[in-house]
Amino acid sequence: MTISDWLIDVALLLVVFRQLREERLTLRTVLLPLALITWAGTTYLHHIPTAGDDALLIALFAVTGVAFGLAGGLITRVRFADGHIRVKATRGAAALWVVSMGFRLGFAVWTSHASGAAHVARFSADHDITSGQAWVAALILMAFGEVVTRLGVIVARGLRIRARHQGSPALSALA
Repeated sequence: MTISDWLIDVALLLVVFRQLREERLTLRTVLLPLALITWAGTTYLHHIPTAGDDALLIALFAVTGVAFGLAGGLITRVRFADGHIRVKATRGAAALWVVSMGFRLGFAVWTSHASGAAHVARFSADHDITSGQAWVAALILMAFGEVVTRLGVIVARGLRIRARHQGSPALSALA
């Protein structure tokens, strides 16, 4: 793993830790994590392999990411106060984020060592995973699924709460 790999992982962890204290839901709150995963995607996701069981592996990881994002978004505290949507990650939401990020980071570190790489190669051969890019795509799309779903749930909840309190269209909720 390179220094930039470590930095992006730490930055993604800090995104949620920052939300352990309540803050306004703003465009920046949404764009920062999207920018981080976009960078990761453009850096690592060159193509999505579909040979063998690659697509199944990728789909399983992506669905897992969506499930983590859904759970994290639902247990994040979202409220309307002082004319603004406010969000605060609960300990549970932060724990889900740390577990999923920790899994991806741990997997990357583990596979960068000979024994981890050998285990993954053996598993891949036994389960018709045809390339290392399948693992990369699976891990990146897991992160995408988690981030996009979590943000989508939080924004949708905030828009609904704001509309209920203001009785007006919620399109400008992130202003």
